[in-house]
Amino acid sequence: MLFNQLGLSAELLRAVDTQGYSQATPIQQKAIPLILEGRDVLAGAQTGTGKTAGFTLPLLHRLQKSPASGKRRKVRALILTPTRELAAQVGESVRTYGRHLPIRSTKIFGGVSINPQIAKLRDGVDIVIATPGRLLDHLHQRTVDLSSVEVLVLDEADRMLDMGFIRDIKKIIKVLPQQRQNLLFSATFSNEIRSLAATLLNSPVEVQAAARNTAAERINQKVWPVDQSRKRELLAHQIGTKNWQQVLVFARTKHGADRLSKQLNQDGLNAVALHGNKSQAARTRALKEFKSGKVRVLVATDVAARGLDIERLPHVVNYELPHVAEDYVHRIGRTARAGQEGTAVSLVCAEEEQRLKAIERLLKKTIERENFPGYSSTTKVGSSPSRTRPPRNKGPRGTSTPRPGQRNRARKAKRRIG
Repeated sequence: MLFNQLGLSAELLRAVDTQGYSQATPIQQKAIPLILEGRDVLAGAQTGTGKTAGFTLPLLHRLQKSPASGKRRKVRALILTPTRELAAQVGESVRTYGRHLPIRSTKIFGGVSINPQIAKLRDGVDIVIATPGRLLDHLHQRTVDLSSVEVLVLDEADRMLDMGFIRDIKKIIKVLPQQRQNLLFSATFSNEIRSLAATLLNSPVEVQAAARNTAAERINQKVWPVDQSRKRELLAHQIGTKNWQQVLVFARTKHGADRLSKQLNQDGLNAVALHGNKSQAARTRALKEFKSGKVRVLVATDVAARGLDIERLPHVVNYELPHVAEDYVHRIGRTARAGQEGTAVSLVCAEEEQRLKAIERLLKKTIERENFPGYSSTTKVGSSPSRTRPPRNKGPRGTSTPRPGQRNRARKAKRRIG
């Protein structure tokens, strides 16, 4: 279905066309008409399905078609996100698609000074995109008024519950008008999500863009079996020989991300780390340099797994497999977005065998192995390690015959006793 068949305004279609899009994704085809009707929606959408435009476009249409009354602008739409990066991404989408509309928006999240945010709110905005913690700070300081909110969007609600934001979300909901439209987007529909939806949504319509926890079909997934000690060497060699120019690499820890980025720079690959200990300014700069091509490799922890929107990102690498199998799907979902194709590679050592099995059970398929002579682990990934301890010699009637070392120790002990 084409965007011009969804009932969006001419100004929004013009902005969509400028971005080079004409065909709506499945989640956009299902969600946009329902949101335009004013229905509450519970939407299941994985990363890379176009879900942000799926709620941003009809939200902007609604605000455009029913202008606010009064001279002073009031917050009419609130979008809650779990991370700063996702708030920045959604804010950019609102700005991009609303470029031809007289609608103001602002982003509110921690890690930066609160004063510029207060100034913007004081000037008046129509849309607030916020993380729960910083929004509560504004509510406590009475620098934001949410009494006129007409639409509430919870983006990546499952991630917000995982990060422990449920109490903050309930506090925010208490100050909102009871009469409003509610949109809840989640990659998974756990019992907790359905419980939240039951208390938040009014006669919702449920839409699903893809089967639960399935990776995008356009992602070419591979496993590189490799010794733990040779992971960095293999990664640097393959990036160089295959001439990969934009690579997002996931590490499990902040320290590991810093160490790997430093090592890759020593290997001649321009790399930078992105994780929660970095200041917001450093995180924004790193992402900007990566998107522009100035930085070739971005080494990130899972803080970036759902918060990054990098157009046409060709390569995602799991330097270390995540502890939770579902996080693998979110990681590789950074590539193959908006109709593009992508490659997801996992460097797997023998110690990560069980994590790989859990991921393959979740995906209900075996991921292709690509072996590299000289790098591959001596223990085959996907099989149990062989026993190296020699069997004990059996004496008569099943008794064990001691090994030479044991006999020597026995003789010494006998001499000491004697």
